[in-house]
Amino acid sequence: MASIYSCKECRANLNLQTGSLFPADFYFEAGNKGTLSFAAIDSSKFLFKKEEKLIPFFETVNYWGIQRKRTKINCNNCGLLVGYIYDDGPPLTGGIGQFGLGPSQAISRSPRYRFKIKSLRISSET
Repeated sequence: MASIYSCKECRANLNLQTGSLFPADFYFEAGNKGTLSFAAIDSSKFLFKKEEKLIPFFETVNYWGIQRKRTKINCNNCGLLVGYIYDDGPPLTGGIGQFGLGPSQAISRSPRYRFKIKSLRISSET
């Protein structure tokens, strides 16, 4: 059974595919709290705005940094903030990181689209 993901504010269908959903245990628990992560989205349904912060943050259990780069995802219909894009998905290459020390910004990583559950209206397709 597939799910239909809509904007909570304007109820516009966001065209998110259940098949692109990352498993719940793909990222550490604190990083998944109240969110759903997708590997791909239909970019015509969203507005994007880049954001940079200089604060300590944790992306995964073994990786933290000082500079966070992410992109805000807003509903194209009403402008509600529904999530963020992070460049910390699976590596695009088979490497294990710079000097074998885990994820690195030197290795290209696929985007991870993280949506806030409180900003989504989830219904079952019958």
